[in-house]
Amino acid sequence: MVAVGLGGPGVGLRMVPEVVVERMRTALRGRGGEAIGQLALITVLYLAYKMGRMITADDSAHALDNAHEILGVEHRLGLPGETAVQSLFVGHDWLAVPANFYYATAHFTVAVGVLLWLWVFRPEHYRWTRNLMVVLTGAALVVHVLMPLAPPRMLPEYGFVDLAAVHGQSVYGPVGAGGMSNQFAAMPSLHVGWALLLAFAVVAATRGRWRWLLLAHPVLTLLVVVGTGNHYWLDAVVAITLLGLAALLHPVVVPASATAWGRMGAVQPK
Repeated sequence: MVAVGLGGPGVGLRMVPEVVVERMRTALRGRGGEAIGQLALITVLYLAYKMGRMITADDSAHALDNAHEILGVEHRLGLPGETAVQSLFVGHDWLAVPANFYYATAHFTVAVGVLLWLWVFRPEHYRWTRNLMVVLTGAALVVHVLMPLAPPRMLPEYGFVDLAAVHGQSVYGPVGAGGMSNQFAAMPSLHVGWALLLAFAVVAATRGRWRWLLLAHPVLTLLVVVGTGNHYWLDAVVAITLLGLAALLHPVVVPASATAWGRMGAVQPK
């Protein structure tokens, strides 16, 4: 595969990998210290979040009570039942297995991939994306502590199915088995919140009509988290609301000059 250079002394054919490597070298030149700082920041925030989630990891009674309340609220609001979405996956292995895999892998892999790409090639967009992700995740942690919530898959009496357990793809162990996983942190859905933020970040950082297809990622994520029995509709609603509030407050709290002209360098022309 080749790329054609147009104009100037570099006219001619160049291998695409060579072009990519050269662009990365240019973008990363002199940014080693910054990379270490960003990695350290993300690591500290991730560990703090994981530890914070464990505060309510054993509060099963409260979490189950809240789950019944959530279903009641959704019924009063007239929201469609999550089991209707689950019925599309249950009994259809060719849909269920990919859905479980998507739930288990896409959340972090897409986040890492997009953040890394933004940091390298669109640092001005990386800054506000990182800020909003930190605020959204922090707000979610507060909600996890104040309102532990059992996911739908723990309520078989309502017709819900733990789709990942059925197919042996569950990323969670038995409830109360310990570990660094809090299964009572369904509200809000960071899967949906992160997916929407990352999709908009790439749309904002790129050009062309096809970039809008990236919004399929949060839509697919919503269908997957509900279809696999891991989240309620209201989990997604709260996540989107928190993200919207963070986006509205960001320009008030963080000056535009800091976002566009921080230590990471000037805004790159597109």
